[in-house]
Amino acid sequence: MKTELRQATTLDLPQLLPLVRAYHEFEHIDMSQTRRESALRRLLTNPDFGSIWMIHANNLLAGYIALCRGFSIEFNGFDAFVDEFYLDPEFRGKGIGKTALEAIKQEARKLDINTIHLEVARDNDRARAFYRAAGFEAREKYLLMSLMLDD
Repeated sequence: MKTELRQATTLDLPQLLPLVRAYHEFEHIDMSQTRRESALRRLLTNPDFGSIWMIHANNLLAGYIALCRGFSIEFNGFDAFVDEFYLDPEFRGKGIGKTALEAIKQEARKLDINTIHLEVARDNDRARAFYRAAGFEAREKYLLMSLMLDD
């Protein structure tokens, strides 16, 4: 399948929101539609935070990938998280995700990003194998911990 990535803008929100909602349902992320749209708008209008790319396969919208930027002393410069990566089920297992991830690596290099991180559910064996095959390594020494601050 011919796979292309296009950087999203706020004009893409009507197409992007249902995909993000589907990803959140898949990952059991509880978020209101208002808050979801607000977060997407903030990212799409602040390129210093990162970007979202729409993934197209044979000219059909297949999914999206969001890369959010940070800075790391340990990794000597800019790093980024693949914050969300979603393909509609009908597009999975066809090489589209692999192509999209390779394209994101190239985009990250253009943005002077030294390291890409991601989270994957411990019980999602298929995704873990996919990311290992793409060169990602588990950092078993570390455990990601989070603290939600009040709004």
